[in-house]
Amino acid sequence: MALSLSFDILDLKTRHPFTIARGSTTAYRVVRVRLRDADGLEGWGEAAPSRYYGETADTVAAALGRLAPALPADPSDLEGADAALLRAAPQDAAARVAVSAALHDLAGKRLGAPLWRLWGLDPARAPLSSFTIGLDTPERMQAKVREAAPYPILKIKVGTPDDAAVLRAVREVTDKPLRVDANAGWTVSEALARLPLLEEMRVELIEQPVAPDDVEGLAAVHRASRIPIVADEACRTAADIPRLAGAVDGINIKLAKCGSLREALRMVESARAHRLSVMVGCMIETSLGITAAAHLTPLLDLADLDGAALLERDPFAGATIDAGRIVLPTGPGLGVTER
Repeated sequence: MALSLSFDILDLKTRHPFTIARGSTTAYRVVRVRLRDADGLEGWGEAAPSRYYGETADTVAAALGRLAPALPADPSDLEGADAALLRAAPQDAAARVAVSAALHDLAGKRLGAPLWRLWGLDPARAPLSSFTIGLDTPERMQAKVREAAPYPILKIKVGTPDDAAVLRAVREVTDKPLRVDANAGWTVSEALARLPLLEEMRVELIEQPVAPDDVEGLAAVHRASRIPIVADEACRTAADIPRLAGAVDGINIKLAKCGSLREALRMVESARAHRLSVMVGCMIETSLGITAAAHLTPLLDLADLDGAALLERDPFAGATIDAGRIVLPTGPGLGVTER
């Protein structure tokens, strides 16, 4: 059954400038992919490209031209499609995952079941999601913490010389569990020097403290830290996991960097085999992209799926976060609709 592929580029804006150790912006472009079968049924997926990984909305659009001929003759051949898409566009993970999600959405719609049910999962097992507080002045970060009152867990962006002031300011206005994400913004010596402060601030998790390719540095921080260390930028696909075993306590899966839902499932299996905890994260994206990742959450230990909650306007409705609890849709496939 032949599939036709179309796409549109969506311009997004965050409610506040979203600032991490690498930079700041309010404007984002994502790509919505549609796969239509001969019966007129459509599957949707979203690409949330990151310049950090060499992708933009324009590179996604170009990659989709290479991916369209690789679409499977049988839309239910999800594993075969995964391999074909990887061969067609090996460097374009965000583009591939949009097609992967659309294929899974279409498969669920054809069978009349949500993706989590097709995978045999229990939505009640999903972990609570954190809410991210981007870098800003201490006073503005305090205001953002107050805005995030409905969320029980906060993730604080760090990775600058102002980390101590920021964390102390945040702790002045909340007793909630805190996780920090340095986005590779520290050297090993800086990370080690911050450990006493992080313990004092009762931080429960440190995400990507040092450069992604510095596995020895990650291991050094891991040995010195009583706080769990999670690899994000250092872990893109399942192939990265064996070298990280022993150097970190867990990994963060993001669909936009791993390239497919099938690869995300392989990452979960590999991480479990290496006795690592598993987290799912996101980029700034709509509920279409967030929902694809949310269907994985019953398999995981940690979640950070607030990307759509940071937007001024979300054009889709899908998975929601209610007081930190991830609520998966019950509609077929991804269960996403347009607002």
